[in-house]
Amino acid sequence: MIDIRSISADLILGEDEIWYTLNDQKVSYPSNGNENTFTVEDDSFWFKHRNSCIASLVTSYPPEDNGTIFDIGGGNGFVSAGLAKVGFDVALVEPGRTGVFNAKGRGLKNIICSTISAAKFKQHSLPAVGVFDVIEHVEDDLSFLKSIRGLMKKGGRLYVTVPSYSFLWSEEDVLAGHFRRYTLKDISSVLMSAGFELEFSSYIFRFLPVPIYLLRSLPYKIGLQTLERKPSNITRDHAVKAGITAKILSSILQQELENLKNMKSMSFGSSCILVARNR
Repeated sequence: MIDIRSISADLILGEDEIWYTLNDQKVSYPSNGNENTFTVEDDSFWFKHRNSCIASLVTSYPPEDNGTIFDIGGGNGFVSAGLAKVGFDVALVEPGRTGVFNAKGRGLKNIICSTISAAKFKQHSLPAVGVFDVIEHVEDDLSFLKSIRGLMKKGGRLYVTVPSYSFLWSEEDVLAGHFRRYTLKDISSVLMSAGFELEFSSYIFRFLPVPIYLLRSLPYKIGLQTLERKPSNITRDHAVKAGITAKILSSILQQELENLKNMKSMSFGSSCILVARNR
């Protein structure tokens, strides 16, 4: 387990055993975002499958010397908890207090309530970094990735997920505080421009682009939706009732996991997943 004091002199350990910074910074994320996602994460097919995909990829491309993975903008700690469950050492870096308190309730130990810049980590000190559906929230993605690379040890691995395809843009992206969606080529290009060496990339959630386009993107483009996001709608979107639909979905998702385990890249899907190394 990494010693937080050895990599930052600007973080203070609170009585609740959470690390804090005195320099809060704004982020492009809804104030109630962590609260809303926390209500669905544990039962959501989307969050659970993304966790499985991330764990599979990290297992195939582990941090050097079993180093700590810093989960930047990790929300309620759902991904961090999933990685910890399969044996990886993880530190959650999340600026939202709702998120860090929820993460603590999940049993996570290394929790840092801060943005990556306000934490003021020492250069070349982080063994590995995960940014899971975070980069799309940053206006200048290239500068953000360059700054992360500067904090990482040489040879350190970066794990990434982002939403895909600009044609899938909808009010969901607006409400979530997204600046863009990516093709696999787009995000790969940004990573390489930031100085990373790409090791593996693929799409996931192959079945979702069509329903997302028909149920979200198209109505948004023709003005049939308003900018309102209710918790009940979030729960509905992430729930899958038992039956034939659930069985078909389970089969599709299992095949995606098998592809990732076999390092077989998939050419279509509503999310991109990548592994890159700090050269």
